[in-house]
Amino acid sequence: MLGAVTRVDCVLTGRAVPFRGAERSAIQKRAADGSVRVGWLGLDGDEQADLSVHGGPDKAIHHYAFDHYARWAEKAPAHPKLSVPGAFGENISTHGLTEETVCIGDRFRLGTALVEVSQPRQPCWKQAHVMEWTTLPKMMVREAKSGWYYRVIEEGAVAAGDAMTLEARPHLDWPVARVFGLVMHKTAVRDVEALRAIAALEVLEAGWREMAKNVGEA
Repeated sequence: MLGAVTRVDCVLTGRAVPFRGAERSAIQKRAADGSVRVGWLGLDGDEQADLSVHGGPDKAIHHYAFDHYARWAEKAPAHPKLSVPGAFGENISTHGLTEETVCIGDRFRLGTALVEVSQPRQPCWKQAHVMEWTTLPKMMVREAKSGWYYRVIEEGAVAAGDAMTLEARPHLDWPVARVFGLVMHKTAVRDVEALRAIAALEVLEAGWREMAKNVGEA
């Protein structure tokens, strides 16, 4: 519903550090103190180690629902990283917004910034490595609990406790979970018409549109 308000529980940033051998990563985020500037490429103080697959205007900010932590804690009840936000490399943590309720193209007033949902997140091996949980990325894909990214429409600032207000929802038919499922669940029955519609969804990041086209033509 337009005008709906969610509170930001935590704003997180991370620096690129040694991760696995010569590999570097900034997936391990920490809660930021106070207000953080939101620029075109994301939050001040946040880094990406491999700019060929992370960061950029269409992956400026990563949002992961803290709502999902209880589900993962059921699978790994003693995991030390599931008690506070940051286990999934997220920049924004909230309760009440999930892949089922957030749509591609949604625009949120995030603190004083304006951001737009650009694509689902695609889990990778780094998530498994940081959590020491080899099957986690596959589970995230299977359950469509992947998170999503924003592009920045207007720069500003955000802090924990700030409001996230839904200002626009132009694509009600395309929740993040639906797009993720149609493109990533390649063993499911293909809805060719839906995949063609996703491929034509201009607000969706170009790589995801190309994947939708390829899956639809397979």
